[in-house]
Amino acid sequence: MSLPLSMTAVEITQAGGPDVLRLCVRPVPVPQADEIVIKVAYAGVNRPDALQRAGLYDPPAGASDLLGLECSGTVVACGGAVSDWCVGDEVCALLPGGGYAEYVATPAMHALPVPKGLSLKEAACLPETFFTVWSNVFMRGGLKAGERFLVHGGSSGIGTTAIQLARAFGARVFATAGSDEKCEACIGLGADLAINYRNEDFVDVLKTEGGANMILDMVGGDYIARNIKTLSPDGRLVNIAFLTGSKVEINFALVMAKRLTVTGSTLRPQSVVAKAKIAEALLAQVWPLIEAGQVGPVMHSEFALADAAQAHALMETNAHIGKIVLKVG
Repeated sequence: MSLPLSMTAVEITQAGGPDVLRLCVRPVPVPQADEIVIKVAYAGVNRPDALQRAGLYDPPAGASDLLGLECSGTVVACGGAVSDWCVGDEVCALLPGGGYAEYVATPAMHALPVPKGLSLKEAACLPETFFTVWSNVFMRGGLKAGERFLVHGGSSGIGTTAIQLARAFGARVFATAGSDEKCEACIGLGADLAINYRNEDFVDVLKTEGGANMILDMVGGDYIARNIKTLSPDGRLVNIAFLTGSKVEINFALVMAKRLTVTGSTLRPQSVVAKAKIAEALLAQVWPLIEAGQVGPVMHSEFALADAAQAHALMETNAHIGKIVLKVG
């Protein structure tokens, strides 16, 4: 297949707010030996995109400076070492960057087939959140059936995914959210209890339930010490972001007394091999659940590629429930 030499993309003109995003023309990427090139149908919009746009999250060495950590579309070129994909295959993929464009290159091992029954629009919402949740809640956090699991930001893309997966694998699920509407959405996705943090203290609520065996947190700040109070003996706290700050003071004696595990990770800087292992686990253990209709993406809104700034502005209001996507192709 002959590809064009140039493509339309969205670039960051300078660090700042959503209005710094502009359409541009860039060269179409050429695949390395282990990569595929995808003609992008939809690109997911995620919180790290906004952090990068604001100058607070540099892409890893060698990654595209363009935003976009996940997409869906059609394979249009394969590197010489790629054997799992063919031109014409429909995929969704985790990206090192570059998704806000008509074409993007990514390691072939980070692509997954579009689950049966899902549209390309829905599939674009899967990679970033499902890779993040699976690797942190199950691989790192070791969540087991019957345990009490608390996720903060339950109505976010990460939160809606975590609620569904934790429920599907037999955990009791608790979530925090910032409005009654968002709490109702969390309950609808399978949470046993949703806590409106504007009205209730999750520490007090979970205390009546025996505490949490595991907590997934993207808030940070004063939530970190409160999470430690909330965990039951041998509990695990996994932090994946720090929306309200990463430097805090905690009472480590409580960590020791309750034998807690405090850990965390970021997905983007991990090695190609590490992310490929997550993809393999998702294909084996989660994709069948998606195809059976037990879990799936929660969609909020769609914007044209040219309206990426509007998509970012919406995301930063925190008014959405679930995922925001850009229609590219």
